[in-house]
Amino acid sequence: MKIDRIHHVAYRCKDAKQTVEWYVKHLNMDFVLAIAEDKVPSTQAPDPYMHVFLDAGQGNVLAFFELPNSPEMGRDENTPGWVQHIAFKVDSLATLEATKARLQAAGIEVVGVTDHTIFKSIYFFDPNGHRIELAADVGTPEMYERLDACKWEMLNEWAQTRKAPRHAAWMHEKQFDTGTPH
Repeated sequence: MKIDRIHHVAYRCKDAKQTVEWYVKHLNMDFVLAIAEDKVPSTQAPDPYMHVFLDAGQGNVLAFFELPNSPEMGRDENTPGWVQHIAFKVDSLATLEATKARLQAAGIEVVGVTDHTIFKSIYFFDPNGHRIELAADVGTPEMYERLDACKWEMLNEWAQTRKAPRHAAWMHEKQFDTGTPH
C-alpha cells in the first residue's frame, strides 16, 4: 500500500462557527462541509460534536471538532508552543509579505518573516491557540539536493547522539556554496 494523500487533518476548536469564519476571512479557505452527530460513529460514545471541514488547497482539507461536553481545550504543557503547528505553503514571498501585513492590520500578532534559507515563514495563532505557519519556498534545486543527500546520515547521527548534526547547519548560518563539496 502507498498513501495517496492526506484526506484531512483534524484539530479541536473552541467554537466551530468562529473558527470557520476566521479561516475563511484570514486564510481565504472555503468552508466545504459540516457534520454533526450526538454519538461518535467509531465508538458509539454519546458525545455531541460539530465537525467542520475547510479547503486548504489542492485537495488538502483542514478539519475541526467542537466538543461542547468535553473539558475546556488545553495544550500539552510539556511541549513548547512553537512545536505543534499547521504549516501552509503560499505561492510566493510577495504573497507571504502581503498576508503578514493583512493579518497585522486585522490585529493578529505575527512573528517573522523568518528566513530558513530554503523557505521563508511567518507564524501566528488562530482563535483556538493553534500555531499557524505560512511558508514560501525560496530554495534552489542545489539546496534541496544537498538536503536530500544527507537526510539519512543526519537522522542516524541524531538517533545515536540526540545532538543536532551539523550537515544542514548552513541553512541558518547562511553559508550555502554550490561550488564547494560538503
